[in-house]
Amino acid sequence: MHRPIDEPMRPHPTPPAPPAPLAHNTPLDLAQVDPLVLGALLGRHGWRRRGGAPGRYSRWTPPEPGAGATSLLVPESRAFPDCEDLLGEALTALARCAAPSAREVLVGLSVPSDEVRWWRDVPHSPSGTLSWAAQEQLRSAARQVLLAGALAVRGRAGYHGARRRRQAQALLDEVLVGTAHGGRGLTAFVPVEPGRAVTARLYRALYAAREAVDYQRATGRWEAFDSAVEAGVSRELTEALISLVRGAEGTRIALEWAPAAGVPQGCAARPEPVDFSPGDLPALREAGARYLQDEPSVPVRITGTVVRMRRSGPGGAGTVRLRVLAGAEVPHVRVALDEEAYRTAGHAHLAGLPIQVAGRLESRGGFRRLTDASGVVPVQVDEAERDRLMKSLHENPGLFGEACGPGE
Repeated sequence: MHRPIDEPMRPHPTPPAPPAPLAHNTPLDLAQVDPLVLGALLGRHGWRRRGGAPGRYSRWTPPEPGAGATSLLVPESRAFPDCEDLLGEALTALARCAAPSAREVLVGLSVPSDEVRWWRDVPHSPSGTLSWAAQEQLRSAARQVLLAGALAVRGRAGYHGARRRRQAQALLDEVLVGTAHGGRGLTAFVPVEPGRAVTARLYRALYAAREAVDYQRATGRWEAFDSAVEAGVSRELTEALISLVRGAEGTRIALEWAPAAGVPQGCAARPEPVDFSPGDLPALREAGARYLQDEPSVPVRITGTVVRMRRSGPGGAGTVRLRVLAGAEVPHVRVALDEEAYRTAGHAHLAGLPIQVAGRLESRGGFRRLTDASGVVPVQVDEAERDRLMKSLHENPGLFGEACGPGE
């Protein structure tokens, strides 16, 4: 459905930030360029091999007409005296070439990267491009897919919630992204260091998800989704796939390994693309709901600093919010404490000390709540950390509140 042009826009939540835009800022060291890698990247990105001198060099032409480069001569190896000259001329021509594929080749050379490609089969506008909303949906869903792979690297779980999210997002900080002509496709360039673990895990998770969906649709049973967790399938991945498929006639995800780094152990050299369609949505939705329901709470002992304290009156039990320093891979947790434990937490914060508390990290709410709290004690820290915590106290006079608000 399209919004009338004179209808005011309704406010909506800010979407997740897309991956970093595709850029080529790393200078290429000609001595480090492997002619075989250059040839592999040219072939991957649609350049056509048009003969050459067998055993000496090959000739390549760009896939896009009028791209500003007639052809490239790429040496077969470094065994010939004119190898460096030919490579230098080829790289210069690529840098001047207007074809999007030329920039993608240069990125692959400067930052050895695995490539993850997404396509969504959605209607185009009369101009041949996609709407802003459709492109935004593709970018957001693609990032969710990568994040699900990064979460699976940090640990296997049917539902991750807030756990491991900071560390997983850090694995994606260096990812570059390029959009195919018309906006229907998207390519993420995931640097081999540190992203190879993410793409290898994503490879296994996507195939496991596809097989689990097929099995469930054929038999009505869910065992395949249960075992797929070990391969990296989770609620986060099923939600990402739902976002990709929703509103489309189908979607496809393909992976290609960095030629300079070889093939990850246990993975196919040329993985077949993985397809999902609207007919898969009921199985994906039910699997996500089962993962959310079945993931158990986790016993933990957390060390954290008090960042918020609330209770309904001057005495009695209350709720504190901790910034987690150790004990759980979440940034913050909310903990309900009895009167004595609440008083201990308050005294520790006034003294510039974190506290330690044991309990169960509840899956409900995304592993952001600690229940059955016990053993609240202050923890000694070095002077520098204590000074920093005391400074935080003075800068946040609203730390103590009279009532516990939603989400605190």
